[in-house]
Amino acid sequence: MSRLRIFDHHAPQTALASYHDRGEIAAALSRAGVRFEQWDASRPIAPGASQDEVIAAYRSDIDRLMAEEGYQAVDVISLTPDHPDRAALRQKFLREHTHSEDEVRFFVAGSGQFTLHLGDKVYDILCEQGDLIGVPDGTRHWFDMGEAPYFVAIRLFTNKDGWVAQYTGDEIAQRFPRMEPPAR
Repeated sequence: MSRLRIFDHHAPQTALASYHDRGEIAAALSRAGVRFEQWDASRPIAPGASQDEVIAAYRSDIDRLMAEEGYQAVDVISLTPDHPDRAALRQKFLREHTHSEDEVRFFVAGSGQFTLHLGDKVYDILCEQGDLIGVPDGTRHWFDMGEAPYFVAIRLFTNKDGWVAQYTGDEIAQRFPRMEPPAR
């Protein structure tokens, strides 16, 4: 279940607000300047589908977003619990950073936790299958995929070189909750 928790950036142990309804999550994030929406596939996607098949299933939403925001490239990333570099990748994403372009992710399958540091608030968003998040360029944030990651995500970029992080050096990410394994 998707979730948004909002914290004071000095109090990581107590959420000021918590939302589980996707409409309420979208409204709260919109007020903070963050895109959150849901997409449905236009056709079934078989497990192990190719990048082209995944993109084709969401082509109308991808094209709409590319036209609205000027994104130039799209790809699909998949991570599984047996990925040999999962621990190193997790550590890379867990440090607070910014980007010079929006970070846009649509979760085709699985889940991941984006945490945004906006002024004196921290927005902790658990994204699951069907969720799209658009983190605006320059936003301080980090991402957790858990110790046993599982997700398939569509990524949209304005920079054809893809994901480029500028680390802030702030240790705030170490003080906030990590992604908990999904209940099975």
